[in-house]
Amino acid sequence: MLKFCLSLSFLLHTQDGYNIFEPRTALEKKYGTFSESLRLEMLEETKKMFYHGYDNYMKHAFPQDELNPLHCNGRGPDYDHPENININDVLGDYSLTLVDTLDTLAIIGNYSEFRNAIKLVVDTVDFDKPNVVQVFEANIRMMGGLLSAHLLMEDPNFPGLAPDWYLDDLLSLSHDLADRLLPAFDQTETGLPFPRINLKHGVPQDGITTSCTAGIGSLLLEFILLSKLTGDPVYELYVRKAVRNLYRLRNKDTGLFGNVVDINSGEWTGKISGLGAGIDSFYEILLKANIMFGKREDLEMFENSYAKIKQYMRRGRPECNKGAGLHPLYVNVEMESGNTATNWIDSLQAAFPGVQVLHGDLDEAICHHALYYSIWMKYGCLPERYNWKLDAPDVKFYPLRPELIESTYLLYQATKNPFYLHVGRDILYSLNNHTRAECGYATVHNVLDMSLEDRQESFFLSETVKYLYLLFDLENPINRNYNNYIFTTEGHILPLSRRFVESTWESDSLFEELQTHHPLNSTVKESVCDTISLETRFSLPLRNQYLQQIFSAFGLSEL
Repeated sequence: MLKFCLSLSFLLHTQDGYNIFEPRTALEKKYGTFSESLRLEMLEETKKMFYHGYDNYMKHAFPQDELNPLHCNGRGPDYDHPENININDVLGDYSLTLVDTLDTLAIIGNYSEFRNAIKLVVDTVDFDKPNVVQVFEANIRMMGGLLSAHLLMEDPNFPGLAPDWYLDDLLSLSHDLADRLLPAFDQTETGLPFPRINLKHGVPQDGITTSCTAGIGSLLLEFILLSKLTGDPVYELYVRKAVRNLYRLRNKDTGLFGNVVDINSGEWTGKISGLGAGIDSFYEILLKANIMFGKREDLEMFENSYAKIKQYMRRGRPECNKGAGLHPLYVNVEMESGNTATNWIDSLQAAFPGVQVLHGDLDEAICHHALYYSIWMKYGCLPERYNWKLDAPDVKFYPLRPELIESTYLLYQATKNPFYLHVGRDILYSLNNHTRAECGYATVHNVLDMSLEDRQESFFLSETVKYLYLLFDLENPINRNYNNYIFTTEGHILPLSRRFVESTWESDSLFEELQTHHPLNSTVKESVCDTISLETRFSLPLRNQYLQQIFSAFGLSEL
């Protein structure tokens, strides 16, 4: 992503007096280098982690949706308890983990197993079942996994990946799934989709008409991509209408969104505005949709929202790497006033530094990431909710989430600073030391005692391990062509291509906003040499005094 454009004369001093030949601090010594042999060791350990999770899923769980790593068996929908949405929102009896993991197999370089997995998916996955699933989860995990694998088989950076018998079978499965999700959109006056769908019978008659902001606003990438690939604009029409109408519901005084809305009335029933669960991926996908499809409308919605985020949610010193004050923190606020609403932040917010990287707000990303890395180092993983006022976890489980390693990977791609390789090593060690079970990797039930729950969610192989592997595999085709790809909110790889920017139906006035521009110009710069300081590249990304400050705040002075 970055072009090395600094001459030696500029290496000696910066405007603020940094000198790379000054004696290094203890933190600079710890994080300032990462040997090639250690990188290769971490790469090999990550590969072992993947196969321990994947092979055990295939042996003990497939064709069920998920692996139970403690009892070495599989799980699917909880038919005895339809109200158990923690399970049933995600598991649809459609080999979820295998579909979610397809592109990870390609990235890790196991083409033969990828082809075997494609055959298994084509032969066994069937959506014609009366299972009620969450539209959001089915979209990001299943449809995203199918579309990503389909496009990788066309990708010249992955030659020989497709089996010789392949005839767009995964695209057909995606098309079938999307058609089953569409009834969620067309039965409300607002155009906001119902949160759940019965894959065989349509909208369930459960009376639930509330949905979270992320569940409504995070469907753009997969649905629009399906429209581009099939030539059918209906999928894009539905999701664009939903996002536009959701955007119009922002508070007129603050410009903030709530976290839960009634899809029929358009009234907010949850009025917490933040960057975590229930709203997180909405902002992420606005930006990524602009990068993918080049529609200025998406960028404007993101930039307007981001300005309000920084205005109302940000606390702490005004600048990340200079000045005095507390370490920056983004808090949950009341959407109608912007006042602090809760004393906790959640682990899903750890992905937002990656969004800030993509938007070019690198200093903010560095500070934001350092906070979550400090929480990780304090507990050995991220508690689902952390109370920043009590300095203690409010919700203590950790389900192997990928958000911190995702941001770590994106920050390393942006800075090439070895600090982030060290972060990846710490995450890898924690996962192996605390969550490795006999037949896979298990959810941490309580970060205070590291007790485990019997569940390996599909995103562990789809995202957590994938980002770790890409962090350490410098020569991976994705990293060698980093400007040519975008990751979905489920970590699925999608290629950036001019064919996804232009649509034949746009000239037919099917859309309100028709302005397009090159998808890379305003977000991901080919060279950021002018914006990345020498300290960020060659020393600690967060200055020594500020890194010491945040470590000390979490009792990590020994680091």
